[in-house]
Amino acid sequence: MGETGYAAREPLGGGGVVAERDEALVARVRAMERAIGEIGTTLDETTTCRELAAFAARHLHASTTVALTREPGTAPSQAAHAESRPGAEGSTAAAHAESRPGAEGSTAAAHAEPRPAAEGRTAAAHAESRPATEGRTPAAPTHRLSAPLAVHDEEPLGAVTVTRIGGAPFSADEEALLRHVARLAARDLGHARRLAATEDTALHLQRALVAEPGRPHPNLEVAGGYLPAGPRALVGGDWFETVRLHFGRSLLVVGDVMGHGLDAAVDMNAYRTALREVAATDLPPHRVLRHLDSVVAENDARRPATCLLVRVDPARGTATFASAGHLPPAVFAADGSAELVDLPVGPPLGTGVGGYEPTTRPLTPAETLLIFTDGLVERRGEDIDVSLARLAAVRLPPDSGPRQVVDEVLRRLGAHGAEDDVAVLAARIRARAPQ
Repeated sequence: MGETGYAAREPLGGGGVVAERDEALVARVRAMERAIGEIGTTLDETTTCRELAAFAARHLHASTTVALTREPGTAPSQAAHAESRPGAEGSTAAAHAESRPGAEGSTAAAHAEPRPAAEGRTAAAHAESRPATEGRTPAAPTHRLSAPLAVHDEEPLGAVTVTRIGGAPFSADEEALLRHVARLAARDLGHARRLAATEDTALHLQRALVAEPGRPHPNLEVAGGYLPAGPRALVGGDWFETVRLHFGRSLLVVGDVMGHGLDAAVDMNAYRTALREVAATDLPPHRVLRHLDSVVAENDARRPATCLLVRVDPARGTATFASAGHLPPAVFAADGSAELVDLPVGPPLGTGVGGYEPTTRPLTPAETLLIFTDGLVERRGEDIDVSLARLAAVRLPPDSGPRQVVDEVLRRLGAHGAEDDVAVLAARIRARAPQ
């Protein structure tokens, strides 16, 4: 029988009317099928509204406006608009929209004239015909039809309104199609809003965990920054921290738990808590890593993590480093040039292997130390040595402090568009006031 099988059956009386009605029903079903593939292709609210407006304008031959209620209790505001294009394909009731020559009693001709709305239809579907004034050309009637953006009986997220100037009023098939696509879009908009709320909660959790490191001693100036992996990213496992030690020393920490999401964030918080407890014993950095590695290795559920520790001693003007599978830090000199610190690298935390070694180098008040996670420099398909060389080639304004170093490095390396989370921490010893 095929898709036109309904139209092929002509009863004894009124066969043309039934055939045309069957054809309209088939066209309506086809349009509904297209709507499933064309509306809600992403979980982005703005994109869904634009897809809805474009689909309705094309299939209903009418200008379309989508209005959304952004906050409960507020008036809807326009989110998308599309104009009907003459000759556009896809109308579900082209026969209803314009009259065709035919025999007396033709259904198409009957639909070309404005007719009362069917009982039970919304008042928004009524044609707003402007009466002709004596001696003037009659104004073209304006027809409007609205449908709420709601799946069932819940509070609508907004409304979609189609407007047609001239021609016939909207048919029952067109009204049914509009209500169908409005429900379809409402379902996708609901999904998008729930996802956005979940991501917002997760992002606030991550920011709460890494927003502010502990306070170092006043003899050390620090600045940190965290960027999630993209505007819609869930939380990750990157973090930075500072811990006060005895004798005016401070421990700087940056770490990266493997993976993303809430599980990585939970493990990150566990690492951070354990590190604070171990660091309070005032062990040297390599022994802190060794102890932390053995503790984490006892828990098979804990994800591995890379970590870099730096103990800064302003009184001696030194920095002692220890790395657990982490990328090397950079030191920016007074002239703004950068140098990577060559360190021995031990295995990531959680392996239970140990084998961490310390490295000590001078650190003057004219230099700014930068430690970071791999998201700052790594790029897909690029060798890590090339990535690190790009950081080493950065030249900042002379005498840049920690905050300026963080901001400039994030900007120049394009970290705001990185595929991975980024955590950075910069520190500089405060110069002593002359006696």
